[in-house]
Amino acid sequence: MDKAVQVFVVINFLVIGLSHILAPRAWVAFFAWLRSKGEAGVFVVAFLCLWFGSLIVAFHPVWSGWPLMVTLLGWAQVLKGVIYFCFPAFGLKMIGRVTEENQRLFVYGGVASVGLATLLAWRLWGR
Repeated sequence: MDKAVQVFVVINFLVIGLSHILAPRAWVAFFAWLRSKGEAGVFVVAFLCLWFGSLIVAFHPVWSGWPLMVTLLGWAQVLKGVIYFCFPAFGLKMIGRVTEENQRLFVYGGVASVGLATLLAWRLWGR
């Protein structure tokens, strides 16, 4: 099951990371749409984070080596989901920081995401 969760993370990080690199304006528009929905838009982010993170936490209890990175990522997403659900005004403030002027940050995040996916994939299949 641990490897299956790692494959899940590789696929998600690779696809979303490539999307961040290739379509940062679309991500800015998505966050603008979320912001326009107010605290309900924050709940969309919270649901996504909680779902992604809790899946990892439930099925990837690995606390050593490179796979530890996946477990910590899962817990970070659960924490973000909890914070956004319990303090939606804070989440609204955070998603409000996304603007056309700083869309390049999506590209940087995408490069990091693709890099992490590549590293994890190499650790899974490259040996």
